[in-house]
Amino acid sequence: MIRLTGAAIAAAALSLTLAGGVAAQDKATELRYTTGAPEQTPWVNPQLRRFEKDVEEESGGKLKISSFIAAQLGNEQDTVQQVARGRIDMGGFSNGAVALIAPELALLGLPFFFKNVAEQDCTVDKMTKTVSDLLAKKGIKFLGWTEVGTADVVGKKPYLVPGDVKGLKAASAANKVSATMWTTLGANPTPIGITEIASAFQTGLADVNATVVTFYLPSGLAKVAPVLSRVELADAPGILLINKAVYDKLPAAEKMALDKAIARRSADQLRKEIRGFEENLRQMHVKAGGTIATPTPEQREQWRKVLQPAWPKMVQDVGGEAQAFYKEMEAARAACDKKA
Repeated sequence: MIRLTGAAIAAAALSLTLAGGVAAQDKATELRYTTGAPEQTPWVNPQLRRFEKDVEEESGGKLKISSFIAAQLGNEQDTVQQVARGRIDMGGFSNGAVALIAPELALLGLPFFFKNVAEQDCTVDKMTKTVSDLLAKKGIKFLGWTEVGTADVVGKKPYLVPGDVKGLKAASAANKVSATMWTTLGANPTPIGITEIASAFQTGLADVNATVVTFYLPSGLAKVAPVLSRVELADAPGILLINKAVYDKLPAAEKMALDKAIARRSADQLRKEIRGFEENLRQMHVKAGGTIATPTPEQREQWRKVLQPAWPKMVQDVGGEAQAFYKEMEAARAACDKKA
């Protein structure tokens, strides 16, 4: 029988401790990423899958993005709040969902506020610091802009003029701008999560919805609401976020790796990828038997004339720092127009 001295036992214990320490150091830091987007959408493939690889490469494998897509962790209205609380590390969200945390952000989706996407993109980029500061107060770090797409009106029949939606049940986003928009149009809004909209049409809870074709077709919503009316209410941004405390606790090298991975792809690139996919999806929708109804310029002008006067009420309904945020939006838009 071999007897170990106290010194030998201590040395063995130290060796095991060091080995465990090395193993712990070698283990990658895992960040849980949530999105409501299905696999077939460009937000996931290529964008999220590419981001996973970018993070792995920039960190030398020390940082890993563990993705949960298609609302596996819950609707984005719920998961964005879980990111704020630190229960989920990070994610990609529509501007409307992030407005549940910072209500002022809903104003970026004011219907007919921007005359075109170039003006919108310029204005949104100029609002980056303001948005970052607002989110930081809520425990969230802004990582970057992405794109949601152009919101049109969908249902089981064409909606070419505002009067066509009067009295209907509208599946609304869970923010004041969306609710006020539907009320202004004479519809009856009910906040419904994006993964539940299709079933809301099937059960009669919803007659009409404003959504983007990049979600409309891949999600299956087009099967139960087969008519897309090209009203072009707004083109809304998306936002990449991480819980601020989670980010702050990362080692400096891992923070730098995450920042570099984000910087690899500009907001303009992400926007172009989404927008380039939109027309393809519209064509696919028609080939599959769906309908696209296009209002005349005069009919679309009717929508603008009804909704533009509601902007002040939308700003008021949002509350918080909405008045100041709206003034900054107006100033940024004016600066972009001068630049153009």
